[in-house]
Amino acid sequence: MQMMRLFETVYLLLEKRSVTAKELAERFGVSARTVYRDIEALSIAGIPVYATRGKGGGIRLSENFVLDRSLLSASEQSEVLAALRALPAEQTDSILNKLGGLFRQSAANWIEIDFSDWSYSDREMFALIKCAILERRLVSFDYYSTSGEKTLRVAEPMMLWFKHKSWYLRAFCLKRNAERLFKLSRVKRLRVLAEGFSQREAVHTEDKPDSSADYYIRLKLRIAPEMLFRVYDEFGESMISQNEDGSFTCEAVFPEDEWVYGYIFSFGPSAEVLEPASVRENIISRLRANLDIYTR
Repeated sequence: MQMMRLFETVYLLLEKRSVTAKELAERFGVSARTVYRDIEALSIAGIPVYATRGKGGGIRLSENFVLDRSLLSASEQSEVLAALRALPAEQTDSILNKLGGLFRQSAANWIEIDFSDWSYSDREMFALIKCAILERRLVSFDYYSTSGEKTLRVAEPMMLWFKHKSWYLRAFCLKRNAERLFKLSRVKRLRVLAEGFSQREAVHTEDKPDSSADYYIRLKLRIAPEMLFRVYDEFGESMISQNEDGSFTCEAVFPEDEWVYGYIFSFGPSAEVLEPASVRENIISRLRANLDIYTR
């Protein structure tokens, strides 16, 4: 990301001749300190960029500077263009065109990223969150916990985060007064508010979603051979061992809440809980309760 930020900084300076550190910081969503580090990196790379203070000051390029395409090899030029092409943000189009013209080559269209699911119903949500993050505006939404509890949340959005086949919104939740991860599939009726917010200092938090679960468990499952497609879709290689009869033993950490029981039942008779014993007992109780519904 830094390389693309540096290129765009150079082109902004070529177009505007002078910009302030504040303008660059707001454009890229970074601190002024990061902007000055970028300027130092450009200077070290031999690009005549300098900063002046006081009224009328700003960051400038030498009047006679022309960006030489020989600064990068042909393969490096292709890598830069391909990296930009992979980004979904609309603001990359302008710099893509400029760099393509400078390098006299078109970007290889080898990858396309679409954040929406196959129904395309969540495209609007991604667009709203992107807008809120870039413009630093609060968002409000109804959030459903794994137990089905609905709460209204107002949050300062920080970034979209993809982990283990799911999208999350990393945000500072004003209700919890702490940084949280919200699973996007449980975010409903999201709105971007007019009220803005200031960027907070980064804080270390555990990368666990906002959940009603009291604790996380290590679940050990024996899964039948016919579920091979799900085993390799849903578990990492280090979590899987194959047994002599062709079945699989899979281990993973999950929150102990309603979701995990629904997940186990989704395998039908093709999965057995081996550990922990408490989950096995809960499975038996739930199966008996289900059987009572159909036999009473």
